[in-house]
Amino acid sequence: EVRRGADLPFIIISPQCPTNMWWTAHLDVLTALLDDVMARYRVNGRRVYLTGLSMGGYGTWALAALHPERFAAIAPVCGGGDPKIASQLRDMPTWVFHGAKDEIVPISESQKMVDALFAVDNPARFTVYPTLKHDSWTRTYANPELYHWMLQHLLPRE
Repeated sequence: EVRRGADLPFIIISPQCPTNMWWTAHLDVLTALLDDVMARYRVNGRRVYLTGLSMGGYGTWALAALHPERFAAIAPVCGGGDPKIASQLRDMPTWVFHGAKDEIVPISESQKMVDALFAVDNPARFTVYPTLKHDSWTRTYANPELYHWMLQHLLPRE
């Protein structure tokens, strides 16, 4: 959608992780970036959504668990995380995406997170692309339904 020039009611920030770093080890950098963007721009704090792909999918899980109060919904793509964080995400609207034939990040990484969410009564959505390998993000981010779903979720008023 973004690539096609769609007029989305979002500010999109797409940080690229420096070489030889992992987002999960630098959540402080992502938190500082979010703080900076929210201070500089007119951001509706009730409509902050988090998504990431591959390593960014791992970062999505970790950052959302660290700061669940900051995100209205999350959409990890072909990533994974520690199932022990599921209790922090009990009330987090979550839509997970993964290619069934992914040889880089096995689909079991997303499945274990979805299973952990179900175990804490979070009815996460899980979209599996049966024929896709690692690049499940192209189809995910081209789907206008993702953005419509995100906009349905708001953080509660403070």
